[in-house]
Amino acid sequence: MDTIYGQKLGMMRIFTESGDSVGVTVIKVEPATVLKVKTEKTDGYDAIVVGFGRIRPKLQNKPVKGQFDKAGIDPGRYLREIRTDGSEKPEVGTIFGVDTFRPGDKVHVSGISRGLGFQGTVRRYGFKGGPKSHGQSDRLRAPGSIGQSSSPSRVFKGQRMPGHMGNKKVTVKNIKVMAIEPEQSLLLVGGAVPGHKNSMVCVRKAR
Repeated sequence: MDTIYGQKLGMMRIFTESGDSVGVTVIKVEPATVLKVKTEKTDGYDAIVVGFGRIRPKLQNKPVKGQFDKAGIDPGRYLREIRTDGSEKPEVGTIFGVDTFRPGDKVHVSGISRGLGFQGTVRRYGFKGGPKSHGQSDRLRAPGSIGQSSSPSRVFKGQRMPGHMGNKKVTVKNIKVMAIEPEQSLLLVGGAVPGHKNSMVCVRKAR
């Protein structure tokens, strides 16, 4: 497998063999168990369904619980589907975790970015704002003109304006796996990844 899910715990700093200080993101990888194998013949595409995370059985809803029961696996908190190329077909019950990767591998990390609420154009897009002299008391952070009057008499689609910032799926590509701690199921990747602490991220091997 080349895709795993984990929980972003935060950032720390480690030292390489050459003595360089490198900032890394620590990801707690929960071992994932294969619940179902989908194939081109039966489902129209190749994929596997995995379950991971801990949850009390009474808190799990019946549709999700049914999939774990059908596979004969203890209930998990999350269900995720991972596409495959059809060449690898793991059996139901196969478990994979942080040992999927090796130090030095390049990976893509996807997560939901931190929600920053409703923001203006200065914060959202880096506009410099209006002049700060000559009596400008309330236009310092205003976006300015957003279109023409008689032609085309409308605002073009895609105009950069104030709005909801963050809370979107973001992928950071080609970052390096710096270290792995199998005993604690920890994956350390170089640099920052999207999401707040304790949020879920998807780590997949760069092709």
